Amino acid sequence: MKVLIVGSGGREHALAWKIAQSTSVEQIFCAPGNAGMGAHATCVDIESSDIDALRDFAHTHDVGLTVVGPELPLTLGIVDVFEDAGLRIFGPSKSAARLEGSKIFAKNIMRDAGIPTADYAVFGDPGQAKQYIYKRKAPLVVKADGLAAGKGVFPCRSITEAEAAVDRIMVQREFGDAGNEIVVEDFLEGEEASFIGVTDGTSVLALPSSQDHKPVFDGDTGPNTGGMGAYSPAPVITPEIHEYTMNTIMIPAVTALAAKGIPYKGFLYAGLMIKDNQPHVLEFNVRFGDPETQPILFRLENDLIDLLNASIDGRLSDVTVSCNPRPSVCIVMASGGYPGSYTTGLPIQGLDAAAGIQNTCVFHAGTAQKDGAMVTNGGRVLGVTSRGDTIKEAIDTAYRAVDTIHWPDVHYRKDIGRKALDR
Repeated sequence: MKVLIVGSGGREHALAWKIAQSTSVEQIFCAPGNAGMGAHATCVDIESSDIDALRDFAHTHDVGLTVVGPELPLTLGIVDVFEDAGLRIFGPSKSAARLEGSKIFAKNIMRDAGIPTADYAVFGDPGQAKQYIYKRKAPLVVKADGLAAGKGVFPCRSITEAEAAVDRIMVQREFGDAGNEIVVEDFLEGEEASFIGVTDGTSVLALPSSQDHKPVFDGDTGPNTGGMGAYSPAPVITPEIHEYTMNTIMIPAVTALAAKGIPYKGFLYAGLMIKDNQPHVLEFNVRFGDPETQPILFRLENDLIDLLNASIDGRLSDVTVSCNPRPSVCIVMASGGYPGSYTTGLPIQGLDAAAGIQNTCVFHAGTAQKDGAMVTNGGRVLGVTSRGDTIKEAIDTAYRAVDTIHWPDVHYRKDIGRKALDR
């Protein structure tokens, strides 16, 4: 079977790496892919948002399964377009993808289903939002309603910060139409974790737990990013919290959507805030997380193609997840200045040395080839992922690999996995 992976980041490289291990796969395409995927996939120069071109490519090249990585093509309706054309594709429909494409839609689903989340209010006028902020008092969180590449969420410790966030989203239009409306919600304290499952619209199958690190600097300081590193498993997800999350969050979300005539098939990601063993949902995503995909797939022992097909065919109740018990850690190496402005085209040194370290894989995200050399081509450049007998061994191995890789003004957090060690 031929497989098409849509996307270009570290998540898609990890998907290609894992899918290449399936005995049922003969060839993998990735559109548009990145410079590091050549060992696993043939990159195709089609942007992930060009749905018609992707459909035509899948038809022309007899693609048996398309796997969608990022959220944008899902919210644009790529699954609907492919299915209408008789093509097999994994992911939620356009209607279901609103769970990530609109934070207002997601909050309303949570409210209707009784899913624990922060109290909130919705505004289409910045003045009214500020009046609410004055009355509600800080700390608060201000969120753009639409997609903002993981950067439209502003935790605000003061009224001044909350006002500034409203202006950035609704007045300065930093995220365009994604900021036509905003959600202002109460600030949840605790420890974050990522709970990712796969669903066929009825059954939900939990994947290994993980924890992302959103802020750009050590100690969870600085602006939020797409993710600076992750590890799996996440000790904060105890067996009790796992069961509670499945029964009170994941299954009710799928059930609530089905009751609205919106069957959900694909990955379902609940970003959790956990305090006193009580999880609340920060947000839902409708795809695999990045960088959580890297350590999760490093541990997953199932044939991923079998798992995806079971979701599409409504057979997940017959499947169990098999997982390597050894922990895995991914450290994101980014361009200096990210998530703000940064320089691209900088030569990357040391990739071969890192690849030679046992139990390690370097997944590419923002890379390109220039004059025969590998260069930076994005904010998040690499995801260095390692496995070990203990979480400490996995962390130490990953940082040893990171230490071999260099380019001017490289930035990465030095504390990925520290919360797991503390536990």
